[in-house]
Amino acid sequence: MTKPATIQAVFTGQPKSITDKRGTWTSSIFRDRVDGPVRVSLRGLAGDKVAQPYHGGPGAALCVHLTDHYAFWNTRYNMNLEAGNVGENLTLDDLAEDQVCVGDRVRLGTALAQVSGPRIPCANQARRIGRPDWIKLTIQENRTGFYLRVLEPGTLQPADPWIIEERLNPEGSIPAINRCMYLKFDPDYARRMQEMSGLESWWKDQAREKIEDRTGHWTSTMKNGGD
Repeated sequence: MTKPATIQAVFTGQPKSITDKRGTWTSSIFRDRVDGPVRVSLRGLAGDKVAQPYHGGPGAALCVHLTDHYAFWNTRYNMNLEAGNVGENLTLDDLAEDQVCVGDRVRLGTALAQVSGPRIPCANQARRIGRPDWIKLTIQENRTGFYLRVLEPGTLQPADPWIIEERLNPEGSIPAINRCMYLKFDPDYARRMQEMSGLESWWKDQAREKIEDRTGHWTSTMKNGGD
């Protein structure tokens, strides 16, 4: 019997001033582990705040990564990453990203959340873990993590199960969306993305724009590191 997916770790954080060899910068990517129950509101976890105004929002209230990804990076690229290292709020155990579809309504503790779309790898992640090629690797390996919007506030904590209450888009897995947008564009799939209930409207707009301009769209450069 397959083990049920669970929350392996929970992280919250506030903007911090960080100094490294490149200078001083401000980010919330260095989040702190929380071992007990945490309140979940429509804005996200209690005690959590993003640093940049273009992060967060109702459609990205919770950022999720998988222990499956960390195991892959550590084995394939001889890295030494652990839960929380890419700045997520929740690290899930016993789950692969192709088992996650946009629109999934998921019970986490007493809260109800919905998968809203993939996470976009960014320069802060690369700086946090010390890999300048992180954006390129994340896209090429199709292991981005994803976001949740909160439908019903509640409380969650480590060891709570990931319970899918409803699947709205069986063909809308996170890797499938990433594959279409970054790796092998499929205009028919991009059109279907616009009909996927629960997919963040921003992603639908990007799919429509890419249909109109396949080679000039910003996603076309991501597999090369976003240059």
